Amino acid sequence: MTLQGKWRIVEMPDYEADFPDMMGPAYILFGPAGGEFAFGCVTGTFPGHLDDDADAVQFSWDGNDEMDEACGEGWAEIQPDGSLAGEIIFHGGDEIAFTAKPWPTSSTAC
Repeated sequence: MTLQGKWRIVEMPDYEADFPDMMGPAYILFGPAGGEFAFGCVTGTFPGHLDDDADAVQFSWDGNDEMDEACGEGWAEIQPDGSLAGEIIFHGGDEIAFTAKPWPTSSTAC
């Protein structure tokens, strides 16, 4: 299994259950040239090269938290059950643990 692709954040244990999806479905996306994430009122992007077969990654990110500039680092690793565990860490602030599952794909044409 590879990290590349979009992952649906399904749990953030230190927050209320409805927090991650406050502004839309919470996710983290990994592509060959970097990625992005969104949860609550937080968005971020990160550059970097990700190998096709990578099962773990560390990254530095820049973004926004409630419209204020924010930055930090993070990590993610595929677990034996196929889920993704990781943390998004704010510079000088919170360390937010998350669990994600592969983003469901639709086979229905629009």
